[in-house]
Amino acid sequence: MYQWDFGILWSYRWLFLNGLGVTVGFTVVIVVCGLLFGLLGAFGSLSRFKAIRLAALAFIEAFRCTPILVQLIWFYYALPILAGVEMTPITASALALSLYGGSFYSEIIRGGIVSIDSGQSEAGAALGMTPIQTMRRIVLPQAIKRMIPALMNQSIIQFKNTSLVSVLAVPDLVYQSQVAAHDSYRPLETYTAVAVAYAAILIPLTIIVRRGEKRLAVSE
Repeated sequence: MYQWDFGILWSYRWLFLNGLGVTVGFTVVIVVCGLLFGLLGAFGSLSRFKAIRLAALAFIEAFRCTPILVQLIWFYYALPILAGVEMTPITASALALSLYGGSFYSEIIRGGIVSIDSGQSEAGAALGMTPIQTMRRIVLPQAIKRMIPALMNQSIIQFKNTSLVSVLAVPDLVYQSQVAAHDSYRPLETYTAVAVAYAAILIPLTIIVRRGEKRLAVSE
């Protein structure tokens, strides 16, 4: 029978903590950048110009309909050849995950905007507001409230997606756990500890999101 020994992992604690720090910091970067790409995609898909709408749709569908692992590998190995630029594993991973997340954020933001009754925009126009003013002062404040739960859920997914950057040797929590597992010959304890670490972070966040959804449902 297998004898578990989690005590051996104590000597790798700084390795795990450094990896966790990279994972959390990386998540912040790809969520912020993803939201920016999402805003561009959402407003582009709502543009009155057909060319802009088609470009936004192409961006959204291209990244939503291809596996993120394939995108990571493509951005690191193929893009530098095609564009003639050097990319570090961290840069390639951040760009790929930001664009991937942005494609989903785009649909969430677009859905939140179109869920607001068109009469709100008409009221803004009647008050002499420009379309941009109407969007900023009337539509977005209401839409953001509806978007928040879905945006938070997607951000949680983005946190989990960071585990894939280990394939490009980005020193995140998963990559550092691989180093510890190979060095200690204790893969069961190592990967179990990593799973517990992810669960300890994500379960509370998921509970917060669910409570937020319930409060939103009650307020509406």
